[in-house]
Amino acid sequence: MRFLVDESTGVIVARWLREQGYEVFSVYEEARGINDDDIIQKAFAENWILITNDKDFGEKVYREQRPHRGVILLRLDNEKATNKIATLQQLLEMYPPEQLFNNFIVVTERQIRFSRSQ
Repeated sequence: MRFLVDESTGVIVARWLREQGYEVFSVYEEARGINDDDIIQKAFAENWILITNDKDFGEKVYREQRPHRGVILLRLDNEKATNKIATLQQLLEMYPPEQLFNNFIVVTERQIRFSRSQ
């Protein structure tokens, strides 16, 4: 599985995902400052599932109808890296990879909500 980790989500999350054996593109490490339009385009063109804390990607997907291969939007009360990792770990343990593709997934500490956007 391939994840593009947005700058807002952070390098610690990207490193943890790599340690779990996932292929990861970290915006913070590899393309700092890239704009949201370029991020969503790159994720789509290169088959990455985008992981972000930036709710602007909901606007890009739903209002602007931007295509994607999957978006995981972390809407957490506790924005510490350890909480992001624990939340992602729970998501990845609960759902097989094929369920993450082509879905817009909003994840909080209390729930996981899937919605099709294409």
